[in-house]
Amino acid sequence: MVDKGQDARQLTPRPDQPRELVLAGEPQSASTAREFVREYVMKSERAVCEDYVDAIVLVTSELVTNSIRYGTEPGDSLMLRLHTHHGRTRVEVRDPVRRRPQQRPESHKRDRGRGLLIVDGLCHWGVDDAAFGKVVWAEVIAK
Repeated sequence: MVDKGQDARQLTPRPDQPRELVLAGEPQSASTAREFVREYVMKSERAVCEDYVDAIVLVTSELVTNSIRYGTEPGDSLMLRLHTHHGRTRVEVRDPVRRRPQQRPESHKRDRGRGLLIVDGLCHWGVDDAAFGKVVWAEVIAK
């Protein structure tokens, strides 16, 4: 039997410790990532405004969705890593494909392809090579 007090302490993030979540490379993982991020940031950064949390959730959703579409193949997984402290949150999404995301020119003819434009408008982001893939990261700062 699990002690509920111990369980609650495990869910409360420490400000100096990033949180990680392994996700399947399938579309429903974007929803799981959004829920995970919202809960984590709300518990870690209690004094921030809702717009800040919404921006982090949106950025995470875009990065995870891009990773699923372009950075995974059937059966692959990806890693979501978060670190938040004093109004600054770093979101990292690691996948097994080396191909880097490409920001497309804005177009009203396509139904998709605007994700990185949105991310670019909300935060600073970039890509780092990793063993067996890449890490796309973004840093959102509270205003």
